[in-house]
Amino acid sequence: MLVPGLQLFGTAICALRLLSTRSAPVMATTPEDWKNASSIYDFTVKDINGQDVSLEKYKGHVAIIVNVASKCGLTATNYKELAELHDKYAESKGLRILAFPCNQFNGQEPGNSEEIVCFARSKNAKFDMFEKIDVNGNNAHPLWKYLKHKQGGTLGDFIKWNFTKFIIDKNGQPVERHGPNVDPSKLVSNLEKYW
Repeated sequence: MLVPGLQLFGTAICALRLLSTRSAPVMATTPEDWKNASSIYDFTVKDINGQDVSLEKYKGHVAIIVNVASKCGLTATNYKELAELHDKYAESKGLRILAFPCNQFNGQEPGNSEEIVCFARSKNAKFDMFEKIDVNGNNAHPLWKYLKHKQGGTLGDFIKWNFTKFIIDKNGQPVERHGPNVDPSKLVSNLEKYW
């Protein structure tokens, strides 16, 4: 026979345990948190000047996240067309472009932050530039682990080369992945689906 006070106490304990297991929004701040992220908004990254940027600032915007390099055969076309997309759609459609320099592909982004900024300016790139990162391997940035998990690639999830582009919808979800040989200008019809 249960004592009424103990039964009530036991119910209260169970209720507290249940409440404590509810998950709060996860901010992906450690290398493994990307597995629990529900959108890109759960990530904080460093801009090209080393300042923390919460990706929540992109809420409600369609975005392209891309790994960039200054010394790649694809650089001229990609920088030119990304700049054109930004100029044409940043104000009218709210498009945001997040560029992450990466030196993992044949050493084609060897510069430091200042050199990368100077190069981007020379290409008329006004989009958001972030700190140089790894996109593959054990040291891959958690955001990029998340992107690859959500939008796997052909023959494996790893990033194959510079200028892999992820389209992010207004809810922060990676909805499309495009390889390096897809020029940014070819993404307009894809982007229109999410505006």
